[in-house]
Amino acid sequence: MDRPTPPTMHERLEELQKRRDIALAMGGPEKVQRHHDSGRLTVRERIAGVLDEGSFYEIGMLAEPELRKDKPIPGDGCVTGFGRIDGRKVCLIGIDATTLAGTTAPISMRKQGRIAAYAATKGLPLILLCDADGGRIPDVMGWRFSGLPFDFSSFLQTPEGFPEIPRIAAVLGPGYGDSALHAGTAHIIVMTETSSIALSGPSVVESAIGEKVTDQELGGPEHAQEIGTAHLVVPTEDEAFDAIAAYLSYLPNNAARPAPRAPAVEPRLDRETLLDVVPTNPKQAYDMHDVIDAIVDADTFLPWRPEAGKALITAFVRMEGQAVGIIANNPRHGAGALDARALEKAHNFIDMCDTFNLPLVFLQDVPGLMIGIQAERQGIVQWYERLVARLARTKVPHVAVVVRKAFGGGHYAMGGRPTLPDLLVCWPIAELGFMAPETGVVTVNRRMLEQAEADGGREARDKLEMELTQEWIDESAAWESAAHTFVDDIIDPRDTRSVILTGIEFGWGDRDGVG
Repeated sequence: MDRPTPPTMHERLEELQKRRDIALAMGGPEKVQRHHDSGRLTVRERIAGVLDEGSFYEIGMLAEPELRKDKPIPGDGCVTGFGRIDGRKVCLIGIDATTLAGTTAPISMRKQGRIAAYAATKGLPLILLCDADGGRIPDVMGWRFSGLPFDFSSFLQTPEGFPEIPRIAAVLGPGYGDSALHAGTAHIIVMTETSSIALSGPSVVESAIGEKVTDQELGGPEHAQEIGTAHLVVPTEDEAFDAIAAYLSYLPNNAARPAPRAPAVEPRLDRETLLDVVPTNPKQAYDMHDVIDAIVDADTFLPWRPEAGKALITAFVRMEGQAVGIIANNPRHGAGALDARALEKAHNFIDMCDTFNLPLVFLQDVPGLMIGIQAERQGIVQWYERLVARLARTKVPHVAVVVRKAFGGGHYAMGGRPTLPDLLVCWPIAELGFMAPETGVVTVNRRMLEQAEADGGREARDKLEMELTQEWIDESAAWESAAHTFVDDIIDPRDTRSVILTGIEFGWGDRDGVG
């Protein structure tokens, strides 16, 4: 028996267009309007906002879920494909919250897994646009859940044998379920002020444990910034798209490539300002951003986790056009002392910069590590050990400048000699040692000082304390460290930029052309 007459090519093309129109319509006009009313863009508007115009090629547009409904579920709630940002090739996963709230089902996971694996094996950055309400019921219930097409060797990480790729996530609404997983794997997480990140949403939390919470209470920006599930919070989605492009501009396509360069630009502040910007009184506060503005290319400062561990600045910058990771104490916050959160932030930032071939620059003005009950309960010892061990393993150039003071474990955490810096230099006003003179004298000489007071009164104690403090200050002076070659040089502050650049240049050596 002959087959029925097949449709003509024209008829097939009409059917293709019909199916594409359904996919492009996402959840339909009512769902799109409801989504817009919530102040959010649709996934396709987001893709248009983040990618170069006309560069997107979609993969899996005509996908449908295994459990079919009585109406279309376009793309099974996600959009995946390839595109470009500022001309650079990227792969992209965008969750469609207008389609069943962007919930996860097997086909959508298969689409996401395919693009994640493609990005990893082809050495291309992966952009993640997150806005999902968790798993879809009944698609993930019972035996179906155990068979979800997750491949954690590529979905959550770069497969063994391939260089690491940058993952940049934008959380643009509820970030639950697989969106939370995406954010958790990302090197850069940008978040809008009205979004949230959590393993499960408020409805599941209330059903499971009886806890009534809002999206913001559960995983809003304030909480997310504190624990590190957000690295930058911006007011609008358009600003999130700009941030994605900005962060990507500092990172290579993968860890086997050098970081992108840009034209060199002079610093915003003149080098002469470095003579006066830092008070010589070690207890007087100032803003380390002013020092940074006098040594890095103007308008290239891009912060990473600015709202956590505020005593420590971590940021991408450029120096003579090359991408650099800068880590600096900020005496405006807690005198620059490092708590567990700051150490964690530094550890993760150093790991990212070392992975993606960005040299590290440390600006030290640190009185030490935080001590006491709260510091111990936050895990200061654990994070300190992890940080200095990771820093000692870095392969990128590592330059440290002691701007004013560097005491105790804080000095080591900020690129001191035991972490093997390529260059360690000081300004002439620098002091280095186990602890600040004023604290050290009282701690070490307590009994001597008490005896002096008992014998000669308070005046005798004060006189002895001042003498001992001056001796300690003399021992802590940068001259002594330089004399014993524990630091490589003492420099004119005005030469800081050129010295750092020299340290980076020679720190690269001649290794595989990465530098």
